This record gives sequence, C-alpha cells and structure tokens, in this order.
Amino acid sequence: MKKLYAIFGFMLLQFQILAQTQSPAEFLGYELGDRFTPHHKVVAYYQHVAATNDNVLLKEYGKTNELRPLMVAFVSSKQNIEQLETIRTDNLKRAGLMEGSPELSIPVHWMSYNVHGNEAVSSEATMMTLFSLVDPENDSSREWLANTLVVLDPCVNPDGQERYVNWYQQKMNQVLQPDLQSIEHREPWPGGRPNHYLFDLNRDWAWQTQVETQQRLALYNEWLPQVHLDFHEQGINSPYYFAPAAEPLHVQLTDFQHEYQEIFGRNTAGYFDEQDWFYFTKERFDLLYPSYGDTYPMYNGAIGMTIEQGGSGRAGIGGYDAQGDTISLKDRIIHHHTTGISAIETTSSIAGRVLEAYEQYFAESSTSPSGTYKSYVIKGSNPPDKVRALLDLLDKNGIRYGWSGKSENLNGFSYQTGESGRQSLAENDIVINAFQPKSVLTQVLFEPEPVLNDSITYDITSWALPYAFGLNAFALEGRLDAEQDYLKPDFEPNRPDKETLAYIAPWNATQHVKYLAALLQEGIRVRYNEYPFEVGGNSYPAGSLIITRGGNAYIPDFHQKVTDLANSFEIKLGKTQTGYMDSGKDFGSSHVRIIQKPAIALVGGEGVSSLNFGEVWHFLDSELKYPVVILESDQLNGAVLQDYDVLILPSGNYKEELHPVLTEWVAAGGKLLAMEDALDLFADREEGLLQTYASEAEKETFESMIAKGSEGDKTAPFLEKERLEISNYAAGAIYEVQMDSTHPLGYGSEGEFYTLKNNSNRYALMEDGINAGYIAGQESHRTGFIGYKIKPLMANSLVFGVEPMGRGQLMYMVDNPMFRSFWEAGKLIFANALFLSDN
Repeated sequence: MKKLYAIFGFMLLQFQILAQTQSPAEFLGYELGDRFTPHHKVVAYYQHVAATNDNVLLKEYGKTNELRPLMVAFVSSKQNIEQLETIRTDNLKRAGLMEGSPELSIPVHWMSYNVHGNEAVSSEATMMTLFSLVDPENDSSREWLANTLVVLDPCVNPDGQERYVNWYQQKMNQVLQPDLQSIEHREPWPGGRPNHYLFDLNRDWAWQTQVETQQRLALYNEWLPQVHLDFHEQGINSPYYFAPAAEPLHVQLTDFQHEYQEIFGRNTAGYFDEQDWFYFTKERFDLLYPSYGDTYPMYNGAIGMTIEQGGSGRAGIGGYDAQGDTISLKDRIIHHHTTGISAIETTSSIAGRVLEAYEQYFAESSTSPSGTYKSYVIKGSNPPDKVRALLDLLDKNGIRYGWSGKSENLNGFSYQTGESGRQSLAENDIVINAFQPKSVLTQVLFEPEPVLNDSITYDITSWALPYAFGLNAFALEGRLDAEQDYLKPDFEPNRPDKETLAYIAPWNATQHVKYLAALLQEGIRVRYNEYPFEVGGNSYPAGSLIITRGGNAYIPDFHQKVTDLANSFEIKLGKTQTGYMDSGKDFGSSHVRIIQKPAIALVGGEGVSSLNFGEVWHFLDSELKYPVVILESDQLNGAVLQDYDVLILPSGNYKEELHPVLTEWVAAGGKLLAMEDALDLFADREEGLLQTYASEAEKETFESMIAKGSEGDKTAPFLEKERLEISNYAAGAIYEVQMDSTHPLGYGSEGEFYTLKNNSNRYALMEDGINAGYIAGQESHRTGFIGYKIKPLMANSLVFGVEPMGRGQLMYMVDNPMFRSFWEAGKLIFANALFLSDN
C-alpha cells in the first residue's frame, strides 16, 4: 500500500509539473525580443499552452505549400470552451445562416498575426498575449474570457515568416547593430513578406487563390466572428497605427462599426499615452478594397481592424529610425501585445452591444440592402466553364445564387456597355441578389463603381466580378429573386470511341488551359484551327483544341487518355469521324496548327516584381501543373537561353545590357513575353516598333496634357501635394479592350477583354506590329480611378501587342492580365501567348 501511495504521489507531482504553463522565455530559453522565433517553436509553444490549460483548445486547420501547419487557438473560460460548438452555431444563427435563436451571449474576438512573413514581430507578440490570457495571476484576463471567446492565429503565413527568420538568424550580429546599412537590415529578393508563391496574403481574402487563404477562410466562415484584428508592421520611420481607419471608408459600413473603432482607438490611446508611445490614427489605412484582413471581416458583419507597428523586416532585432532612435524588437512586441489586450478588453466591456449590433447588421442588410444595385444577373449564354469559375468563388464566400427560371425584359446596368437600359432576362440566367446573409459582401464584389469619398486610397478602386471573369452580366436596382435553386448540371462523362477521328475541346476558360497542359504533359499532340469551322452540324470558333487520332498513334490508349483527362476537368468534348469540314479549313490544312510543347523559363531576381513573378509562377506551377524553369536575370545569356522556347519577363527594371542578348535570342526563334514595366527595355528605340507616342506631334500634344494645370499646381497648398500627384496615377481602372479575335492572342475572348490598369504606362499602336488588344477611346473606361491628366492618353493605346523579330517575336503586355490571380479572364490571354501565338 505504501508503494502504491508513493507511485500515486509521484504521478501527482508529475501532473502538477506538467500542468504549470511556462512563460515564453522559460519555454524558449531566451527572452522575447532577443531573437526571432522559428515557426516550429511558435507552434510548440502553442501546443505547450494548450496541453497545460483546460481553457485553451488548439485546432490545426491546414498546411502551407511547404507543409507547415496552420492553426488557431481558442481561448476562453473552461465553461465556454466546453460549449464551443454552441458559440459557433450561435454566430451562424445571428447571421441568418442557420435556423433558430442563439443560446449564449459570447462574442468571438479573432486576432491574426504575421500575414506578412517579414513582419515577424507578430508571432513573437502572439506568444506574449497567449501567456497573458492563461496567466493565473492575471485577474483581468479571467474577467474578459468569462464573456468572450478569443481566437488567436499565431502565423497566417508560416512559409514567409520562416524565410525571413532563417535568413535573419544567419545574418544577425550577437551585438546589437542598428545601422541600417548592415547586411541584417538588407533583406534579399524576394523577401519574407509573401507566401511560397510570392503572393501577398493580405490581398487574397475575398479571392482565395492561395492554399493558406482557402483553408483559413473555410474556418473563418464557419465562425464569422464579431471582431477581427490583423497585425502588421509598416516602415521603420512610422511609429504605430491603430483604428479608427482612414478615408475612403466604404459607404456600407455601419454606425456601430465606426463606433467600435472609436471606442477601441481611445482605449488603446490611453495605454499608449501612459507609456509615452507615439501613434497615429485615421490616416493611410482605408476601408475600401474588399480583400484585406480588415475589410473582408467588415463586409461580413464584423469589426475589422488593421494594426501597424513601425519597423518591419528592415528593423530586425533593432534599427535606427530617421531620428536616430533604436526601434527594438522588444518594444515592438510589447506594443502589439498591448493593442491586442486593449482590443480584447474593448470587446468584453461592450459584449452585449457587439452581439446586438452584429445581429442587427445581418437582419437589416439582408432584408433592406442599402446599396444602389440589389440584384445581379449572369447571362446563361456565357461559356459554362467561365461561369463555373465565378460560381466556385461565390461558393467559397458563402454567397447564394439560383436560376432565373423566367424570361422578361428589365431596366438595368450593363457591365459590357457601361450604360443603363433594357436588359433581357432568360430562364437559364443566374441570379444573385443582396437579400441574403452575405448581402454586403455580394454588393461590394459586384458593385459596378465603388463610391469614393476620397480619391487617395491604399489599393485598387474597382474589382467588379463580371469584368474580372469576362462575363456578360447586368445589375438591377430592384429585387429579383431566383425562381429555382441552382443545381450544378450533371456532367455526362466523355466515353472513349475508337471510331472518333478527332476530339474537339472548347477554348474560352482557364479549365481548358489546364486540359491542354495535361495533354501536352502526356505527350499528346494537340492542334488548333486558325479559322472557325463546322463539322457534323456543330460549330467551333477559332482556337478550339483539336486532338486527332492521326499523329497520336504512338500514344497507348489514346482515346482513353484523352477522354479521361477531359473528364477530370469536366470538359465536354465534341467528336468527328472525318477531317472534311462542312465549312472552314480541313484538318490537313496548314491553317490547322500543331501546338508544340514549349520549354518555358521565367525570370526572377533583384529588380523583378516578386508579386508579378509569383502570379506567373503560381499559374504555371500550381494551376496548370506545367513545368517552368526559373532563371535570375544575371543568368541570361545566349548559351542558357537556347534551351528554352518561351521566356517570360515579369514587370521589373532590367539592365540595359540584357537588350542585345534577348533580342538576338528572339530573332533566332524565341518568344519573349514582357509584362508591364519590363516593356521599358524595348520601348522607344529607333530599331523597335514599341513607341510611347506615334509621332512627335502626338508626343507634344500628350505631354502638354500632362503638364496642363501645372501653373496652378505650383501655388497649391503644400498639404495638397499628394492629392495633386494622383492626377497622373491609375488605381485599378477598368477599361474595355478591343481584342483581335482572328489573332491567337484573342482566341476565346469573343473580341473583348476588360483590363485592370494599375499603372500610367501607355504605348501607341504599332505601325507594323500586331495590335492584338487595344483601348479604342475614352469611352472605353468602365470604372475605377484614373487621374484626369493621363486619362486622355489611354485612347488608342496598346494593351497587348506582338512585334515580329527575325524568326521569333516579342509579345507586349502593357497591363498585367493576371493581377493577384483573381483576374480570371486574363489567364486565357496569357495562355494564348504561351501556347498558341505563332506556335
């Protein structure tokens, strides 16, 4: 018996030891702020706290591209943790997404850290905050957690955080070195800010193009919290920012969303004032673009707030600011921790009002939406695979839609013409209206022209989904209900048929590009017809994919492979048993071109836009699953380039000495795609076709337009300088582009494309080149901000062009057709350039 008691006593002692939660310093072996913590140790600390506290529940919600875990910790009272599912479903009931009445009165307060990897103070601060919440000596925390559920995501972007931390640990001095010229303050390309594919995850909330966002938003939309804080860092010479936010503020934000920010701001200011910490509010960080970590929650009924500490990756463990003061990691940690605690305190102190306002938000917005347009119609005549891409995005965001089920004429706004007038509704049209729980988000994503109460904005000013997806659609000011629930049409699988001479696939959506890439990867020979054709009573436009039995005899199980791959992408194939066309060119014509499998190289490195690079890399590697070689610009020489058929230059600043190397390679038969600022390497040369202006007279006229008003500008008030500068700036202006549908770059476009212009670049139409896509006139502007000085310059300007050069070609993309990977329609244009144009 004594032995049994001894064993029991030892086990109890061990349990007591295990039950003691260590501080971050005790667990890590160093004080927070002495160094940066690798992601796996942040995870380990969260696991330790969860294992030693019955009021903390850890949930892994996914993994990154580099297989690092994504997780959140739910922290509250033990009683609340035991009722997590009830708290979750209560929120969905308040939002109208579930039937029934809420049982509990517990607001959900969510805080996300380290969405930008090199803003790594966040993951340090989150450990301090987590420990503070479970510290048994912290009476305030226990009081707050009694009526609040706190959700902590310690690192939204583990791959970026690890890229930065690993680099910094290798470069840092043991003795603090705040001189910003020291190597530890000079992060190399591409930096730790983005994720694996070099995407800015803080611009991806609504679009959900990245695996981190997709997995996080799936969890977020299961909870729909009342409050969301997004922790960041800004430049080292800025002190600290917290809400209230700056103008422009979206017109659909509620009074309480504004009021909470004011309450929180004053509460946080009190803590900062007490410590003599500098800060600013109501500047720079606005609430308009819908895909941020503050706006997306706002448009989903929450109070969303961006928090910005001065320092960022440049500061490291400590760096000098412009005043010569050292901005230390320790200080940055305590600032973020203080703000997080202030926010939790604010939510807890007005918990009842937070819940009441949240419920009122959904009740009012879903029954009496306040935006101009209440209903949106996607025409059933659009290519079905393009429509499917849009519906997939709506599904991810929980936006409801249905079949029209009726035919009638209505007055509405046409996205295509940019004008209001009579619109025709058909039974197979898709209807999305704002009379639903996701009312505000629906209106924001579809609004033709966001209201700008201030033209100085932090991001783009237009993003309407019909333009991004290239869909024929119209908007209505009144309510239009769907008559039928939407049921995804059953896909009838293609069946292999040995009698089939050729299978024919459509070419108008990204899904079709994926199919082509898969066929090429299997070594299957694919063709396309340069002219529209008819066979067997079916009509096919130019650019349709033709997969013939002839020429593929070397492929085992040819018919099975072609149809199986089409079925995997749910693409319905046409069939023909003859190569003799009823109209158009026969399959043996020289106008039926073989698509060679191109060897593609993508250029990155210093001077290259990491974001544009990442968009292209992600498209090829992740979406198409197509091999791409990544080269740095200093590798480019004739010997290296001869191994590749296609070279892609993302936007960037390229060295002049590359010009002869690249043009010689192109003349020998290469195809070069230059995007946005990369065009500078080829523009305005005597021997080239790409010119900013068509003539000296045009140059004088346009330069005088830009200079117009400069006399008044000279005497304008100093504080108006920033506002005057944007007259030469484009912030996401959408323009209609006339596409040459007879040229491969225009295949699948039906003659039009909507470009998102984020730069002031303009080039004249080429005299002897191919102007495959151009802006016709000023009336082509559909929506979004563009400065009054440069707007006239966009008329008759190039968007997509081809300059023949020897046996090869230079392909120019003045605007980025795949902006942030959500500009879906542009992916087809880009694929045309890669696979079809002069193949």
